[in-house]
This record gives sequence, structure tokens and C-alpha cells, in this order.
Amino acid sequence: MVGGFNTNIRYRGHIFHVQTEDGGKESPSIITLLYSGGAILFSKKTSCANQVTNADREVVVRQLMEAQHSAMVQALKSGKLDDKLGLVSPDAVTNPSAGTASPAAEFGAGVITRRSLDEVVLAHLANR
Repeated sequence: MVGGFNTNIRYRGHIFHVQTEDGGKESPSIITLLYSGGAILFSKKTSCANQVTNADREVVVRQLMEAQHSAMVQALKSGKLDDKLGLVSPDAVTNPSAGTASPAAEFGAGVITRRSLDEVVLAHLANR
């Protein structure tokens, strides 16, 4: 069994934890989990059953694990997982009509504003 990888990432005000582990010869797969607050938010599982009898199994599996772990970290950092994680893109917050907004992006869209508190209160009272 190859030792695993763990990375903590601060992204959009949240702390995420990426963990990659080898299932060993008994369960030949590489599993990468993305956590936040102890909850699994996203996972990726890849079979490496074809490496069970390979004499260089540990070296090959370590390389596969590093690639899969790195891919998950990069997917998170690049925003590719935002929709799956329910994170609102900065464009959707500042410009709700930008692109196609997911249901998560629509919730609260337009709430963030550069108006002063007085302007917000007056606008609210005007709409009563």
C-alpha cells in the first residue's frame, strides 16, 4: 500500500481538504476526496487493478496518485468544481446576467452591492 497525500486549501473564504489514498492490492483503486468541515463534497475513484501484479506497482501507483491529487487541487483552485460545490462565481455576484447562472448562483444574486446602507434602506422603503 502506498502512503497517501493530504493538502489543505483556502479557496473563496473556505478551507478545503484534499485527501488521496491507495486502496492497496485488496481494493486496487485510488480515491481522492474533497472535504470541507469534515463532510465529503466531491470524490474521484480510479481503478488501478491492472497494476496489482506489476513489479513496479508502488512507483506507478504513487505517480497515478500524485497526478489525481494534483488534478483535484487544480480543479478546485481553477473554479471547475464551483458548480458542484454550490459556490457562486464572482461574475454571477457582480453581474447576475453574466453567462448562465446555476441555481446556486441565482440564490442571493444582486444581494452584494456597493450602495451605502442609507441607499439600501431607502430603496427598500420605496418598494413597500
